[in-house]
Amino acid sequence: MKSSNDRRNFIMATVEITAENFASEVENAQGKVLVDFWASWCGPCRMLSPIVDQVASEHTDVKVGKVNVDEQPKLAEKFQIMSIPTLLVFENGKLTNQSVGLVPKEQVEALLG
Repeated sequence: MKSSNDRRNFIMATVEITAENFASEVENAQGKVLVDFWASWCGPCRMLSPIVDQVASEHTDVKVGKVNVDEQPKLAEKFQIMSIPTLLVFENGKLTNQSVGLVPKEQVEALLG
């Protein structure tokens, strides 16, 4: 089990994505961006979150962002998010891969290619 200090360090490696910063953080970003669509009430989301945080800390070449679907319903609608957690991978602003549901770390890394 990780200590709370370790968890805090992982969280710092992610970016909160909003409708206001989506273009600059995702669409105009160079390289790969992993976006986690989640909600605080979602059990599988809470289980996936530390995995996404760990991937963010270990893959410094990939930007990792999180979208709270309750706070950002327009982004969830834009990408037709029907179930959470949903992971979307963008490369140079283009959607290249996606996954729905709780997945192991290896599968998150496989999404990145």
